[in-house]
Amino acid sequence: MLKSKKEYYRIKGNELIKNFKKRNIEGYYCSTGEEAVKKALELIKEGSTVSWGGSMTLEQIGLLEKLKESNLKLLDRSTAENADERAEIYYKTFNCDYFLMSSNAITQDGKLVNIDGNGNRIAALIYGPKNVIVIAGMNKVTKDEESAMKRIRNCASPINAIRLEQNTPCTQTGHCHECLTEDCICCQMLVTRKSRHDGRIKVILVGEELGF
Repeated sequence: MLKSKKEYYRIKGNELIKNFKKRNIEGYYCSTGEEAVKKALELIKEGSTVSWGGSMTLEQIGLLEKLKESNLKLLDRSTAENADERAEIYYKTFNCDYFLMSSNAITQDGKLVNIDGNGNRIAALIYGPKNVIVIAGMNKVTKDEESAMKRIRNCASPINAIRLEQNTPCTQTGHCHECLTEDCICCQMLVTRKSRHDGRIKVILVGEELGF
């Protein structure tokens, strides 16, 4: 990445952290994914129960691998042997100490904007886990809610639908059709404009282009 772009991301990220503070959200800035992994692990207390939502960002930076090498208690739905066991892990997640996720978009004034299919990821963001750690590349920062929704529906969602092999119109055209198909992954839309509980939501911004 160009040095000028890294500096641009740093400036915008530090300004965004100030706006998070106004919304009772703790913000951190890391230049690289490696630094973000280190910061996330520092924020998680030893012996805690940890789970996470589906996220290419967490995979890209190698955080999930590091978690599996740790002594933390993990609620990993990928280890489920059947649908019932998977569902049980989903429910246990809402009582975990730390829930990790990314955000589909973040507005420059500090709002988290997300769209979900099953809803487990945004449900955990809203309520349940004692702490939520959001890790997002600076490529997901948008001007406002309108541009955030456009980004998600015409960039992130089509790519994710293709990745998940869903039969939706966007997998054919690359943009949103406001579909109501069985495979639709845009079932819930959430704007988190403030955290009511001190210290619960923490956002680690990364000066790289991560996720979709």
